[in-house]
Amino acid sequence: MRIAVTIFLTDETITPTRIARELEQRGFAGLYLPEHTHIPVERTTPYPAGGDLPREYGRTLDPFVALGQAAAVTERLGLGTGITLVAQHDPIDLAKQIATLDHLSGGRFTLGLGYGWNVEEAADHGVTWRTRRELVRDRMALMRALWAQEPTGYAGESGSVRASLAHPKPVQKPRGPVVGPRTLVGGAAGPKLFAHIAEYADGWLPIGGRGLTESLPVLRSAWADAGRDPAALEVVPYAVQPTPGKLAHYADLGIEEVVVQLPPAGEREVLQALDAYGPLLPAGTPRA
Repeated sequence: MRIAVTIFLTDETITPTRIARELEQRGFAGLYLPEHTHIPVERTTPYPAGGDLPREYGRTLDPFVALGQAAAVTERLGLGTGITLVAQHDPIDLAKQIATLDHLSGGRFTLGLGYGWNVEEAADHGVTWRTRRELVRDRMALMRALWAQEPTGYAGESGSVRASLAHPKPVQKPRGPVVGPRTLVGGAAGPKLFAHIAEYADGWLPIGGRGLTESLPVLRSAWADAGRDPAALEVVPYAVQPTPGKLAHYADLGIEEVVVQLPPAGEREVLQALDAYGPLLPAGTPRA
């Protein structure tokens, strides 16, 4: 099982280059970064985990800039977002950012995407909350058109693009209905989410990884109903607090990658956390 990490990188934490080098040297599989453009001070949306919103949410680095730095100092480390708030981006610009990062990193990028939880943040981007899932679906379709090998136009409910010259292209070739980099959708289990995963993604990025025993058969059924190859479905538990027992359970479910949570801290504390996670890496994991 591959072990990747996620961390809120901020202006107060370990730097992208330092953690990326450490992860590759130690044999971790990847680095996934979250996204918040800003956190409105006057908000009514409660923090999903309860209590006060942690300080790091309002100080998060732009994930694409940070991952670009990480890509430049590594050769094998996977690079991902967890998650990109697609509804808050211009899709033409976002398609270019994603394709460029994937191209420059040699195809190491994973687009983890989701719908967000902060109503006020999304509203400042002009997002209507109740229709944001369909907006994301539409924008993903527009980006797939730009990533197509031949100039391809797209006209959707929320935007359109003419058939265009748009390079670089993501490294991965189209697979079934999926065009672009490895694509995982985050969100709570449910029929709409699973339908969207089967329509345009490679799999699911379930935060916390709870309830998979019950949810996975439902997702696999939706996947099969969409005509997707059962062997191609990827499920990557995200922001997990790992234990050997939990990882063994995931392995029994056929899961091949887990993203564990690191503290949003300075270099010393983060490296100590990596030391603690080291024994969880599979025996024989290649080191730099």
